[in-house]
Amino acid sequence: MSFEYSSYHGFVFPVDAIVVLHEFKKLYRPPKSFLHWRTPLDLLIATILSARCTDAQVNRVTPALFVRCRTAHDYLRMPRKELEKSIHSCGTFRSKAKYIHMLCRTLEAKHGGAVPRTMEALTQLPGVGRKTACIVLYGAFGRNEGIAVDTHVFRVTRRLGLSRGKTPERVERDLMKLFPRGEWGRINALFISHGRAVCTARNRQCGQCVFRKKCPSSLELGKRDLAK
Repeated sequence: MSFEYSSYHGFVFPVDAIVVLHEFKKLYRPPKSFLHWRTPLDLLIATILSARCTDAQVNRVTPALFVRCRTAHDYLRMPRKELEKSIHSCGTFRSKAKYIHMLCRTLEAKHGGAVPRTMEALTQLPGVGRKTACIVLYGAFGRNEGIAVDTHVFRVTRRLGLSRGKTPERVERDLMKLFPRGEWGRINALFISHGRAVCTARNRQCGQCVFRKKCPSSLELGKRDLAK
């Protein structure tokens, strides 16, 4: 395998972005979303619940919730306290229940109860930021409007030297310039897969990484962790 040095924003990184994409595609076959859902509304609610919570825990909570709540109106009919109880194990349940009711009220009032299909409309919903909007647009509608940068994507990107951004917004902008638009939606799941399997938050498994001889954060090379 050969690597070419690439320059970006005035600095040089040893792992080419397209090589990263190629290798991750060979290693992983992730779904569009690790969350379980049937409808765009399901995916939107599940993504909100996943904030500061594992996908696995959200997937344990949502089946019963999705059976009862199939529409935005169904969520509004559920008393706040009951909704809080249903999502309690996802953490920050009071604020999440509040935002779910607020966004469902907005969906009813402005979108006929349907989940909108544009970044602008989604990010105007209460509790919905760019990351959530990117996940919904790609997962539910197949639209590549951005790259969802969660903790895994942020960590893997910085460790590989693909961005020096100190915020998810900056990292997203850098990734959008490095990768073809048609691949934007896949970046999230591919980077999450690597972040869970090898490039973990603690005790990163550099010896198992395909980029162990080139990564600027490689323990194999005695490098410091650029994600910190």
